[in-house]
Amino acid sequence: MKTLIIAEKPDMGRNIAAAIDPKAKNHRSYIEGEHYIITWAIGHLIGLAEPDAYDDRYKKWNINDLPIIPDKFKLIPNRKTMDQLKVIADLAKRSDRLVNSCDAGREGQYIFSLIQRHLKLSQPVKRLWISDLTPETIRKGFEELREGSEYDNLTKAATARSEADWLIGMNGSRAFTTKHNVLLSVGRVQTPVLALIYDRQKQIEAFSSLKFFELEGHFAQGDMTYRGMWQGERMTDKEKADALAAKVKGKDGRIASYEVKDTKEYPNKLYDLTLLQREANGKYGFSAKKTLDVAQALYEKHKVISYPRTNSNYVTEQNIPEMHKTLNALQGTAYDEFVKGANRGLVHKGNKFICNPSRVEDHHAILPTNRKANGLNPDEQKLYDLVVRRFLSQFYPAAEYKVHTVITEVEGESFKTTVKELLSLGWKVIYADQKKDKPKATKGKEKEDSAEEEEIEVSEPFSILASEGVTCADAIVKEKDTQPPKHYTEGTLLKAMESAGKQIEDDDVREAMKDSGLGTPATRAATIERLKNVGYVEMQGKKILITQKGRSAIELIRGAGIELLTSPEMTGMWERRLNEIARGSASDQQFMDNVKKFATMIVDKVRIQSRASKNLFESEAPAQGKSTRGKGKAAAGERTASPSGGSRARSTGAKSASAPTGGVAVQAAPAAAQPSIIGVCPSAGCGGSIFMGRKGYGCSHYKEGCKFVIWKESYGRSLTDGQVKSLIEKGKTAKLKVTLQDGTQTEGRIVLRNETTGELAIE
Repeated sequence: MKTLIIAEKPDMGRNIAAAIDPKAKNHRSYIEGEHYIITWAIGHLIGLAEPDAYDDRYKKWNINDLPIIPDKFKLIPNRKTMDQLKVIADLAKRSDRLVNSCDAGREGQYIFSLIQRHLKLSQPVKRLWISDLTPETIRKGFEELREGSEYDNLTKAATARSEADWLIGMNGSRAFTTKHNVLLSVGRVQTPVLALIYDRQKQIEAFSSLKFFELEGHFAQGDMTYRGMWQGERMTDKEKADALAAKVKGKDGRIASYEVKDTKEYPNKLYDLTLLQREANGKYGFSAKKTLDVAQALYEKHKVISYPRTNSNYVTEQNIPEMHKTLNALQGTAYDEFVKGANRGLVHKGNKFICNPSRVEDHHAILPTNRKANGLNPDEQKLYDLVVRRFLSQFYPAAEYKVHTVITEVEGESFKTTVKELLSLGWKVIYADQKKDKPKATKGKEKEDSAEEEEIEVSEPFSILASEGVTCADAIVKEKDTQPPKHYTEGTLLKAMESAGKQIEDDDVREAMKDSGLGTPATRAATIERLKNVGYVEMQGKKILITQKGRSAIELIRGAGIELLTSPEMTGMWERRLNEIARGSASDQQFMDNVKKFATMIVDKVRIQSRASKNLFESEAPAQGKSTRGKGKAAAGERTASPSGGSRARSTGAKSASAPTGGVAVQAAPAAAQPSIIGVCPSAGCGGSIFMGRKGYGCSHYKEGCKFVIWKESYGRSLTDGQVKSLIEKGKTAKLKVTLQDGTQTEGRIVLRNETTGELAIE
């Protein structure tokens, strides 16, 4: 009898075979040697069964049949990969021992456990737990195989996660869909993430811009010149600002205080997956999913980085020698100059900024391996470069600065200057060949509030004499506007998901929140993709915008009194509990009992909710010729509804057992319920109602031929409901700051030029 090794994917299986038994014979769906048979899953071969597997009546969606809470969850093979499952079953009959070589994480553990349960495999199990796929690491991993039973708690957590997602997704989606006669998707993680986007959108729409003025003084002392910002209450009166400028301009002043402080900036932390996704989104516009896919290719195919689905920014003591080997391996590459300048003494076991075993659970931070990177495509090269530069920066000292803080007083008015004088680039030399990043706003402050604390970075020496006078050579009044909160990008949404929506600036607090974020590093990308696929959000460049369908989903859920389902904090606490189950410090049974109660409560609340009036989603009707295509996992079980909302759901649902964060993906439908009406259509003789659609404000009589539409994004502004109401009732808005077609910024009113088409102009 032989040992059967089950990897998660074919590439991984072939890598393992090449490392431990290079003479083994390839049989296409498995590789067999003298002692080992190596085969693989193809992702999830098995999933949780659909509701009709428990009772035929569930083939039809009926709110009176809810909640669906199985006593024991049934498993069902994935039809597309049945052949590979049969291969594993046949090979297991010739084996007396199993090695679980699936990905070393919660999902990998779950994939193996489903195969083991479904095929009723009773052989003893060993676990391969490695962080990269280089031959040396694979061989070492096989020398140090662990007992499969050590991971029983991780299996319990993975199972609880999957079954909880099924219960919330199935019951929530069926309840809302059947109650409101429109296909809706609800999920344990996707719904609170959508709520984050919804709440940010509402903040943006409710924001009212305020014009204010800043006074910048230009000072001279001998040959030294510098600038300072006036210190006082924010000025909204231009006459006052001009008067202050006239008061100090050309006048002599004095240095009221002058402080000089030495500071150091240490290298940024090593990457975990979420941080890598955030930076790749900010720098290259990569979606979270694209970053994960590219990172997986660098890990599995090229074997040039370690396991990417990690939530740690640190390494263990065992990784330190490997980091030094990797540094040596980078000699002679494009990074040779940086290797020559590296100080190997900075990376050691005592450096807690790098080596902190208490903050490494399943996997250490993402590191390059000692394998040469050849044949990378452009996107792979970009991501690899991010990882390598971050790695190399750990071998460099801190950047050093002198921070000069000056308070200058002229005619009783105070001006503050902060100058950051560069003394030594340190680790920043690694990034000196790249475009300088935009300066960040002062911690905890919005951009417009940080102007008074404006920091000037200089590379030449800065010094003034506190005992000598200065002259205010000039005083300039700058007109500014307060800015609304920014739309989420995938990068900023990932940050919010990591901290369950809390705005956390402190790195240590954010680190502690990782256990209670929304989803896991491995599943957050899939959650964002699912929101796109079900038609809840859409992309405008890097910005994530909520659609009318997404708005309505959150409003219906909250309107039913199920605030907890939209609560990022509550869902974050569920994720923390799953992590505690994985560590053996919490009960999976108690967790599941609570989830079952919650699923039942959702159904009870929706059952007594008033059915939403028709046309809530009618704003999406112009796009009804295009289906909202759910791709991949999210497309399972798509269903359609007639534009009138009359058709009933015909499918058992859209749940995918392999979908990691729950939520039932369904096709967008242009039917049911209604948003608040903005006003009456101004087009002569129309009589329709104006309501907000996905990209604009349209008329409910569009099917009868009304062409009236006001686009939401007009003249550099995102129009609010109130502004559109003003346009259709009064023909103009209040005075606004607008951007003309040639890019010129000016102040004016947006006016309704054509009442038939909704064409706008500037007055």
